[in-house]
Amino acid sequence: MGERKKSDHSYTRGYGHQHLVNVLSQLYSQLLGVEINSQTDILITVGAYLSLYYAFIGWLNPGDEVIIFEPAYDSYVSQIKMAGAIPIPIVLELDPNATSSAGYVLNINAVKSKITPKTKMIVLNNPNNPTGKLYTRSELEQLAKIAIENDFIVLTDEVYEWMVYPGGEMIRFASLPGMYERTITIGSAGKVFSATGWKTGWSIGPKWLLEPMKKIHENCVFACPTPIQEALARSFEEELLLWKEGKFNQSYLKNGIIAELLPKRDLLAKYLKSAGFRPIIPDAGYFMIADFSHLDGSSSFLANRKSENGEGIDYDFCRWLCREKKLAGIPPSAFYSPQNRQGNDHYIRLCFFKKDETLQQAIQILGDSFGVNK
Repeated sequence: MGERKKSDHSYTRGYGHQHLVNVLSQLYSQLLGVEINSQTDILITVGAYLSLYYAFIGWLNPGDEVIIFEPAYDSYVSQIKMAGAIPIPIVLELDPNATSSAGYVLNINAVKSKITPKTKMIVLNNPNNPTGKLYTRSELEQLAKIAIENDFIVLTDEVYEWMVYPGGEMIRFASLPGMYERTITIGSAGKVFSATGWKTGWSIGPKWLLEPMKKIHENCVFACPTPIQEALARSFEEELLLWKEGKFNQSYLKNGIIAELLPKRDLLAKYLKSAGFRPIIPDAGYFMIADFSHLDGSSSFLANRKSENGEGIDYDFCRWLCREKKLAGIPPSAFYSPQNRQGNDHYIRLCFFKKDETLQQAIQILGDSFGVNK
């Protein structure tokens, strides 16, 4: 093997393969509008999941409070509690007539009401999983003001950053004035290049915010797999070259991923509506929330409903749909704290980033179960 190939199969730099952090520095310096130091401001981790864990374990002390917005990715609460801290959930308010994820609105007064002397961190998932919500500039600027006034750390999970549909605007929180110096931005190669099995993520932020995370990393993982990091570096380099040459239509990040996702999103929404669901069309991401409470074909499910462990109706519906109809979905109440589940348990979350034949099978099941008009 050549020298470069030999090095690609040896241990690499512990905080991140030099080739990869150099390219990420170029990319995110453009995206965030700041000069990112590849040596101090980037940490490569085994998936974005581990970046979250490092941030919580590295920065939180027992009794600290962390504001999260629900519905929230379910690992936040568990990891915050593992650090001995206390998650403080604030529910995104949903317009009852909402047809898109823009109907989920952040009540900034609710945020202010939850702030105490123990509050240390805000966790922001933008775009949001499971709803596909994109936070508005106004919402983000108000959160930024709160963070500055109260000296909060902000942890931004932006792994779906490239899956934004036409008409939406992805505003990276660290790009707002004064935010880079107090923000840890988390990204995911698995989401960027639709290769979740590569299990590689990164944390980007100022040196002082990443230092405790690096201490955990060097004594826990030491270094992430070199070949995957090298492959990612080359993939990002190709993207940057296409951008430089103005070939955005050939860019997977700028065009390819949405060109693939958009027709799948619209197809699923069409047949969910036809089946009697009320889908909430996501502005980003590859999940769709749908209200099943008005289904005509749900009578057999409702008549034979047998709740297990006192779970919400969405657990029962998803379990019934999977066991009896062979269509898998996730109960969205799993993304809420127990006290916030009531009133948010008549939905299902479906993933539409599937092969076309899989989506067609799902449509067939909808037709057989709920009388879809094709």
